[in-house]
Amino acid sequence: MRAFAMLKIGQTGWIQKERPACGPLDAIIKPLALAPCTSDIHTVYEGALGDRQNLTLGHEAVGVVDEVGSEVKDFKAGDRVIVPAITPNWRTHAIEEGVPPQHSEGMLSGWKYSNIKDGVFAEYFHVNDADMNLALIPDGMTLEQAVMIPDMVTTGFHGVELAKVEFGSTVVVIGIGPVGLMSVAGAVLRGAARLFAVGSRPLCTEVARKYGATDIVNYKNGDIVKQIMDATHGHGADHVIIAGGPAEVLEQAIYICKPGGVIGNVNYFGEGEFLRIPREAWGVGMGHKQINGGLTPGGRVRMERMASLVMNRRFDPALLVTHKFHGLDRLETGLELMHHKPADLIKPVILV
Repeated sequence: MRAFAMLKIGQTGWIQKERPACGPLDAIIKPLALAPCTSDIHTVYEGALGDRQNLTLGHEAVGVVDEVGSEVKDFKAGDRVIVPAITPNWRTHAIEEGVPPQHSEGMLSGWKYSNIKDGVFAEYFHVNDADMNLALIPDGMTLEQAVMIPDMVTTGFHGVELAKVEFGSTVVVIGIGPVGLMSVAGAVLRGAARLFAVGSRPLCTEVARKYGATDIVNYKNGDIVKQIMDATHGHGADHVIIAGGPAEVLEQAIYICKPGGVIGNVNYFGEGEFLRIPREAWGVGMGHKQINGGLTPGGRVRMERMASLVMNRRFDPALLVTHKFHGLDRLETGLELMHHKPADLIKPVILV
């Protein structure tokens, strides 16, 4: 089969691979829609995960079940399914010990696609523990909506969960690419009152307002810490969600967060060895400013719940989709868009 792969750091291309084998608990999927991600860019062009050679890229997909293993009970060939970007092995001692499933076989082990195994950018791809990791695409859901759920929706919403957003609170979302825009939507659903969206691209700020942002902070207009502290009369934010940006955004979030506030990070820091915490802004270690960073949950129930929010019209993730291409061959075009991020881009989708 054909697969679009990372050949080495800084280089991608099409290669031939064997169709993946299907174990008794597994499924083989033929993609219907795929979406390149900024994480793919970190992996390929920054070498954030180290060198990977001939590794199939991609972790955002919906598709049709082509084959299931002998012990799969709930899915069959022909089912149209959402495939989460995070596919833990759910049968582990670590989960029984309370380790989040995302890390059930070690740090970030639930993030398998284009990390520790071949990704979804191929004619066929593999899903482990299919009954626990697949979810049916609801009738009436578009492929554009569905393919945003595996990563953009769930990751953005996880930032809201990590920041513990409460009703009536003041929230800042730093980075309003597709994940940050989903954090805006999720924070509104969680009851945010005043919501600052930090970003500069006009299209993203326009969509942020559609999702419920009350204030736009453009970092090109000056220090975002000063802008937000001035706007809140020195109070700062109750909750800060980091959804994008360089390493410095963690420092900014700590300055913006009030004592007793909570920071939720879902940003993929792809470069550097360390992240800095400003000593005084963190109350010399005693400021009760919580910092929670997490990989989004995966699995079937999570996908079903995200899909239910869409089907019940709580928000529409299709607003993220600015570019649509037809045919597997257009994957390279979509990936390069995510690499260079033109002003009119939020998210590209390839309809296979």
